[in-house]
Amino acid sequence: MSTEIKAAEICSEYCQSDEIIAFGALTETRVDFGSGAISRLADHVKSLGGSKVLLVTDPGIAEAGHMEWVMMILNNAEIDVLTYTDVRENPTTEDVSSCVNMAQGQSINLIVGLGGGSSLDTAKGCNFILTNGGEMKDYWGSGKADKEMLPFIAIPTTSGTGSECQSYAIIADSETHIKMACGDKKAAARIAILDPDLTMTQPSKVTSHTGIDALSHAIETCVTTKRNDISYQYSKLAFNLLNESFESVLKDPKDIQARSKMILGAAYAGTAIESSMLGAAHAAANPLTSQFGIIHGAAVGVMLPHVIRYNSEDFGTKNIYADLYDGDLSNRVNDLLDIAGISSELSSYGVERGNFQALSKDASSQWTGTFNPRTVGVDEFADLYESAF
Repeated sequence: MSTEIKAAEICSEYCQSDEIIAFGALTETRVDFGSGAISRLADHVKSLGGSKVLLVTDPGIAEAGHMEWVMMILNNAEIDVLTYTDVRENPTTEDVSSCVNMAQGQSINLIVGLGGGSSLDTAKGCNFILTNGGEMKDYWGSGKADKEMLPFIAIPTTSGTGSECQSYAIIADSETHIKMACGDKKAAARIAILDPDLTMTQPSKVTSHTGIDALSHAIETCVTTKRNDISYQYSKLAFNLLNESFESVLKDPKDIQARSKMILGAAYAGTAIESSMLGAAHAAANPLTSQFGIIHGAAVGVMLPHVIRYNSEDFGTKNIYADLYDGDLSNRVNDLLDIAGISSELSSYGVERGNFQALSKDASSQWTGTFNPRTVGVDEFADLYESAF
């Protein structure tokens, strides 16, 4: 059974066109979706000419046994593997440099990212430097890589960032803590393997936080100033899949149908980001993570309902939210936060009102805020933090 048919079966009540099902409208990344898809990894590596692979992952993935499984698949196909297992959450320029230092001079001809968004972004960041030299800040923005990059295969083990379907690596500057979106079409995964079996080992806390992150992507991409008709179809499909399956996967982590919908939804939302970018909820969340260490999913989740209400003061945006969800969308997000066990009050994370000025200044400098449907500056972000407090 083909990938497209399997996806169609899961998405049939939501999909509006076969083009959307096949991921082909906004991304050139080939998607291999389905239970057991990981077993085809060696074939994909060989199809891209890979013979010595850099496998980038984190200690938790190694502990869960996924790294060992992937290495066995590759080694059985006589493909050499060099492993980098020191990925950290919210990767920095220092993390990328560490990965590059290990891989340089090792004759790597393909990179595999295995894990959550942090593993995939670290792998992309490493690819930039290995092939084009310089530093990550040289690629801050879009299309700044002059040379070809190594083929990259993305294997997400969470249903969150959608990085597997994006050409951007989100890397924080180690000194300033500013998150840099470094994008180039050459950095996008040639192939993304979406195997819901790999998400079954996630701790419930990871499922909760990555799920809220994916939902925030679906919601924010719907209303940004860069959205278009096609990206909106991806966003809406992503929201429907995630909204329907999130509660189910929290109640029964072994529900493979729910897991399948979650990993598809996250990938569709990630695909939408390629065209539409994100908005004020992410701009407000990034300083909360960098200054207070709040997990990204919680940071964006606590801000999202307030951004929705703020944006809803614009009539056109309010109508888009109404088309996306038949009900009060901000209340729905709050309900899902409650179900996920994530606090919706900023004060519970150690943030004080005295921090609002610094947070607002940082938020107003975030790139994602420039795509919000309503203008957001320092004063508006201060009001958003106050409403979330």
